[in-house]
Amino acid sequence: MRTVRDAAFDVLRQHGLTTMFANPGSTEIPLLADLPDDLRFVLALHEGSVVGAATGWAIARREPALVLLHTTAGLGNAVGALATARVNRAPLVVLVGQQDRRHLVQEPFLAGHLEGLAGDYPVRVETPARAQDLPGAIGRAIHAAQLARGPALIIVPMDDWAQPAEDLPITAPTRLRRAIGVDPEAVAELAALVDAAEAPALVVGAGADEPETWRALTALAQRLRCPVWQESFGGRAGFPQDHPQFAGHLPPGRSRLREVLAPYDLVVTIGAPVFRQSGYEAGPLVDDGTRLAMVTDDPAEAQRAPVGLAIVAPLRAFCDQLAGTVRPRSEGPVIPAGREAPEPPADGEQLRATQVLAAIAERLPANAVLVEETPSSRPDLHALVPARQSLGFISAAMGGLGFALPAAIGLRMADPDRPVVAIVGDGSSIYQIQALWTAAHYSVGALFVIMANGRYAVMDELTDKHGGKPSWPAFEEVSVSGLAHSLGCPSRRVADWPTLLDELDTLLPTLAQRTQPLLLEVVVQP
Repeated sequence: MRTVRDAAFDVLRQHGLTTMFANPGSTEIPLLADLPDDLRFVLALHEGSVVGAATGWAIARREPALVLLHTTAGLGNAVGALATARVNRAPLVVLVGQQDRRHLVQEPFLAGHLEGLAGDYPVRVETPARAQDLPGAIGRAIHAAQLARGPALIIVPMDDWAQPAEDLPITAPTRLRRAIGVDPEAVAELAALVDAAEAPALVVGAGADEPETWRALTALAQRLRCPVWQESFGGRAGFPQDHPQFAGHLPPGRSRLREVLAPYDLVVTIGAPVFRQSGYEAGPLVDDGTRLAMVTDDPAEAQRAPVGLAIVAPLRAFCDQLAGTVRPRSEGPVIPAGREAPEPPADGEQLRATQVLAAIAERLPANAVLVEETPSSRPDLHALVPARQSLGFISAAMGGLGFALPAAIGLRMADPDRPVVAIVGDGSSIYQIQALWTAAHYSVGALFVIMANGRYAVMDELTDKHGGKPSWPAFEEVSVSGLAHSLGCPSRRVADWPTLLDELDTLLPTLAQRTQPLLLEVVVQP
């Protein structure tokens, strides 16, 4: 007898979803027992690591990743990571186990109220009405994850897998394609705005992080001779940051934002919101003399934007046509050079985060994927370590901690020929330290650089700016390298400049060939 499980596996194979990231529970046993050899099971030791690794996989491959979660406990543990996946626009297909359908009405042990547990972060949630509807639900989830770029959930009662399948076509298309045409009138309207501006500028964001979109944006910027800014708090880079027209990262507060954008009479954002902020500040985003327009492929981003003109379109195709339509300019503003690297420490002086970042920047391969989760050092990282290729910078756009370690693992698993470095604060690393077991067990050759200052430094800094003192202690006794070792991940501790340079000179040139992870715990000043 052909079962619903057999039919579901065929749908997954059809769409290339043959790698499953999971932390299993009893409600998933009917699915997982005797898994076919062509389906790969990747175990992580916490659901945050499961979803984080799948998110990295989806970002690297630009296609959905498959996740399996265990009823209420598993989905509940994963909600923060699912929210991060949504804001990072990572397509995930998430199977969530549920108790046996035949006695759900009695709310047996491990039954869950699952459909609303992740709030509105999933792009789709479905509990199939019948077991036989499950293969179609998986197909619909795959398409929803791709189109809306986020996690799509299917809740599966555990007895559904063994039910007989129907010999009927599943209720989801085998292929779903979105048209990528561009409205010439929209191009002409924005081109007219740009041509009328005396001092235009571009702001780019995570939505533009794709090689061909970078190429189109570079052509547009060079034709306009205009500065290109990166959105604040972006999860990915939208433009080559070693390009002479790259101006830097926008500030996160309105007063500084107005200052930075004051020289421009037109600012066009491409693949970025208008404008992401952190702490609230009163006043407008820009001065009266600055007009705003945007191009995005995210309708929700367009609908909430305080701009004169918002265009929803495929970014690469639109930028290609816009670059060929706007009038070329022979000169533009002088863009200041980037920040100079700091001086190395004196003999016996404790390392500073800026020195570590500068040393990494000098040696990092141009094609490296850099995953960031070091809040107190992020401005220095932006200033010193440019993203030179697409996927050259990845971070949690949601702002929650626990993303970098598992995401780096998923990125490297998905693209094993590309070097991956995660730069993570010690406080951040502890949120998903369990992910290192997955890296070690599956021979994932990522490098994890832990900036260890023994405290939540960014929180200390914010408290100081607020005029107070922290209510929490430091945790200098925590050894991240020791935790890594206990999870089977090779690790070393670095506390001086010569040792740091020796490690980086040895490791960074050979990152692409690594077949085992390594964690470097680098002790830095608070």
